Amino acid sequence: MIIFKRSDENPVLLPNPDNNWEGEATFNGCSVIHKGKVVLLYRAESLSLADPTGKKVNSSIGCAESKDGVHFHQRHQLIRPEYDWEQFGCEDPRVTKFEGIYYVFYTALSKYPFTADGIKVGLAITRDFKHIEAKFPVTTFNAKAMALFPERINGKIAAVLAANTDKPPVKIAVAYFDDESQIWSEKYWSRWYETLNSHAIPLERSPHDQIEVGAPPIKTKYGWLLIYSHIQNYFSPPAVFGVEAALLNLNNPSEVLGRTKKPLLIPREQYERYGRVPNIVFPTGAYIKGKDLRMYYGAADTTCALATIELEPMLREILGIETNAVKLKRFFDNPILLPNKQNEWEAQAVFNAAAIYEKGRVHIVYRAMSNDNTSVLGYASSADGTRITERLPNPIYVPRKDFEAKHVPGGNSGCEDPRITRIGDELYMCYTAYNGTELPRVALTHISLEDFLNKRWDWSEPVLISPPCMDDKDAAIFPKKIKGKYVILHRLGGSIWIDFVDDLNFDGNRWIYGQVLMEPTAMPREHKKIGIAGPPIETPYGWLLLCHGVTVKGSIYDIKAALLALNDPLSVIGRTYSTIMEPETEYEKTGIVNNVVFSCGAVVIQDTLYFYYGGGDKVIGVATIGMNELLEKLKP
Repeated sequence: MIIFKRSDENPVLLPNPDNNWEGEATFNGCSVIHKGKVVLLYRAESLSLADPTGKKVNSSIGCAESKDGVHFHQRHQLIRPEYDWEQFGCEDPRVTKFEGIYYVFYTALSKYPFTADGIKVGLAITRDFKHIEAKFPVTTFNAKAMALFPERINGKIAAVLAANTDKPPVKIAVAYFDDESQIWSEKYWSRWYETLNSHAIPLERSPHDQIEVGAPPIKTKYGWLLIYSHIQNYFSPPAVFGVEAALLNLNNPSEVLGRTKKPLLIPREQYERYGRVPNIVFPTGAYIKGKDLRMYYGAADTTCALATIELEPMLREILGIETNAVKLKRFFDNPILLPNKQNEWEAQAVFNAAAIYEKGRVHIVYRAMSNDNTSVLGYASSADGTRITERLPNPIYVPRKDFEAKHVPGGNSGCEDPRITRIGDELYMCYTAYNGTELPRVALTHISLEDFLNKRWDWSEPVLISPPCMDDKDAAIFPKKIKGKYVILHRLGGSIWIDFVDDLNFDGNRWIYGQVLMEPTAMPREHKKIGIAGPPIETPYGWLLLCHGVTVKGSIYDIKAALLALNDPLSVIGRTYSTIMEPETEYEKTGIVNNVVFSCGAVVIQDTLYFYYGGGDKVIGVATIGMNELLEKLKP
């Protein structure tokens, strides 16, 4: 594991007793490049002098500049308490250059003795670091460590901040603004705070820990890099301060693409272990210089220090790219199911199978294609998960509705890519219905578990559940309600969507829709679309979701995995970014569609995942992996 390397010249900013306003401490510096120089804004603590009224006003924000980022000069006080909402101090600045203007967010203290309700975010705006053009109180609630993203996201101004830092549990969250004035709008923040959890970035590991935004987000080719403070045992000392990092989706920064497993920096040096508050390293600023990331941090709440780390290796380690990547292991005797030319309905191809494990057997419901390109569903089963010991001679599910009938002679049509979920004593099957003239849509049917196991194929009448005139596929239902709602995943456009519904009694007049859960990634190679494999699998650490992706270059299908929070599946808490399977064998690289591995189902048997997949859109194979091995890569 790589870690930050401290500068040999640390601390790079010390208190200056000749300037009373920064005579006691200079720490928590945030950097920005201005006219080719590194400008460092930092928290300055004055020598403890009380004014005639007895009020102690110690904190302000200083400014220094440097040509090399190490030696700072021209120090001056930039932001000082002026208004009631900041009258007892201005602390811990985060500065971002956004559309030619420098926005400096800081902690504004309005009450003394200090209380959570008197600790909020303030904003100062400058263009030259000599004059403050405007100041505003920002949050209406307890918050700290706010910073703008350096560019708009999906056309909106975006910021990240730590809410409830002094009245935990703290949430690091994202806020979007239509225009600049919303940044300091009380009405906006009141509405935003009411739905705080929906804006949160899932970075917490334990309710006993504390997290806080460190440096303003930095754009990289992999995602937004967020350096943040992670404090273990914050509420049951001794607390352990550490610096960690996460990568966030460029278009949806609430989604965590990857994060460090351990701290990149902890207190070790004398200037970090001894000071006004001992044993603290607190990240507040960073910028990229060449191949390195330079980070400024507060040391023992007394001085500013500097550390560097190689950027590319750190990013790749965060994402797990080519670093102890896990892989599905193919069954040595694959494919386990081939087309059967004796049966016209499955003569051309068998692929993309759903799978459930019941009564000691794996039950496989697979897509079969005839020579006239009609898709129906067949049945096979296995006693050990690998070798097929039963295969029925007739299909168990065939097209019954106009939306899956063949409208174009010889064209593709029928019932495709089933995904089966058990809920209670009922099996719900989502599949893709296609008639050759309209866009493919998601259909839903169900059957009792008893009828299924006894091979009484008494399926309910299918009903379309995805919107008309929209290409929607790859749907599956979670195996249990979450917060009183059924949860459905599906692929709309190039992304995985999630929807929450009150019931599964669709009548053909209401549709699943919801919101984007996961989008294609650009690493380690660019993808144009992603979709789920089978239904999510519940684990102690979260919902395991296997996914497929299609690359921009070559349209190669591959498989990855993600982990969703158990009680909040909107939160993606882990993803693998190296593929866990991609086309390698001849039966995967050559078929009706080349370079395809595509799954609709997996089962867990004695802590081993059995993953059933279509190879080349023609045959079915199985691959396995230990659940512990896979979850170790995914769990927070």
